[in-house]
Amino acid sequence: MALGVRLLLLLALWTLVVSARSLREAGDGGWWRPGPGAPAAVAEEERCTVERRADLSYAEFVQHYAFSRPVILQGLTDNSRFRDLCSRQRLLALFGDSVVRLSTANTYSYQKVDLPFQEYVEQMLHPQDPFSMGNDPCILLCVLLSDTLYFFGDNNFTEWASLFRHYSPPPFSLLGTIPAYSFGIAGAGSGVPFHWHGPGFSEVIYGRKRWFLYPPAKTPEFHPNKTTLAWLRDTYPALALSARPLECTIHAGEVLYFPDRWWHATLNLDTSVFISTFLS
Repeated sequence: MALGVRLLLLLALWTLVVSARSLREAGDGGWWRPGPGAPAAVAEEERCTVERRADLSYAEFVQHYAFSRPVILQGLTDNSRFRDLCSRQRLLALFGDSVVRLSTANTYSYQKVDLPFQEYVEQMLHPQDPFSMGNDPCILLCVLLSDTLYFFGDNNFTEWASLFRHYSPPPFSLLGTIPAYSFGIAGAGSGVPFHWHGPGFSEVIYGRKRWFLYPPAKTPEFHPNKTTLAWLRDTYPALALSARPLECTIHAGEVLYFPDRWWHATLNLDTSVFISTFLS
């Protein structure tokens, strides 16, 4: 009888473990990976100095944000179908054999590396070493092992068209611009150091991405070959409150808009799946 009770308890415990794992994977698309990740290194992770809007009209967007300051958009589109297709299991099934191009997490480098998507997902999405550089001057193997490259920006739109056609971009546009997508997947602690370009939107599909932004006239203090995580550890704590950037953590389903020429850096707090719509 005692043995039967123990077996029932073990079965119940196993059921709870499996259920908890299934719930977690449903929430993170199977992208969660064990490890310290980035959150422990992020000072004031809850600090948010970017306005969130869930009821923004196009007229308000143009008048108050399009040319002047960032804003976080909520609830403007329903990308639940796209989100389902971006789970780890589904992307590997659809594109595991596809060759993807990795780019350096570096402000001024244009280094690229091609490898199968499955290899990238299974071997390179480990938490970023906070002491690694953004673009170490070493051979390819060294660069790959130091996790300084990740999948974003360079997408084969013909090969990935079956995925992108399910994405609904933010319903706002700017006169004279053409939208262009940039899809990415990156490990916890990775990110892009400060840089700037034209305006755009960036939506998190899975995970969390922290943004740091400065207006065009205020050049941030940063080392172009060091990661955002290193900047956060070495430079951010010494900044006066008046010298700190606008910052916020963007969660799944939220969209950040950044105006033209605004400096910005990103830090993925989890393994993150994201898509940007650049207005060029």
